[in-house]
Amino acid sequence: MRAIELAEIKILDLPIMFPSLLPSLGRCALTRGTAARPISLCKGALEAEKRYYTVSMVLGTVALAYGSVPLYKMICQQTGWGGQPILTHRGGNEDTASRVTPVTDSRRLRITFNGSVSDVLPWKFTPQQREVRVLPGETALAFYTATNKGPNDIIGVATYSVTPGQVAPYFSKIQCFCFEEQKLNAGESVDMPVFFYIDPDFATDPNMKGIDTITLSYTFFKAKYDDNGILKPIAS
Repeated sequence: MRAIELAEIKILDLPIMFPSLLPSLGRCALTRGTAARPISLCKGALEAEKRYYTVSMVLGTVALAYGSVPLYKMICQQTGWGGQPILTHRGGNEDTASRVTPVTDSRRLRITFNGSVSDVLPWKFTPQQREVRVLPGETALAFYTATNKGPNDIIGVATYSVTPGQVAPYFSKIQCFCFEEQKLNAGESVDMPVFFYIDPDFATDPNMKGIDTITLSYTFFKAKYDDNGILKPIAS
């Protein structure tokens, strides 16, 4: 034990600037073996420090587990990763209103729609229109219809994607039903709107020259709340 204490006190020989900025464990090491802070008190501080960091790591892990899904959703919606449309495609301090100006000298784009459900969800989910044609910067409104064909009330959650994937950063949703709880009573049908536009910068991007058709796809999954009140999809 004496050898350990001497080895720890040897740290005091090192030049340390601004000791007041060190964490409590470091400040303890600076005064270890003095009357101001005996070694026994330093050992107690060491154990308390260990417990503090252990609890912090556990809490951080739990927070990451609960936040991973919404964090992934947020990143995808802001960057277009995974073929997911961003919420809005803004530059600088520009708001959505400044982006929705049709590029009249651009070609019209063909937007097609797909809808599907997971195997365990007894819903019928289809787009009301096969396609719409829009200019970059022009807003468009499309609808899907969902019908619960099961005997019980069911909660569903939809995910979406855009193909080709490189178009996703330009596909901006103003309003949609994705990632939100949609509860349908047995036999109930509802119309679900999607309000969107293709960002006008699409027209000037040379990588978009050969793209004339864009497909927006939605898939509904059966979902339920777990014991912690988190809404989670049920695997097929």
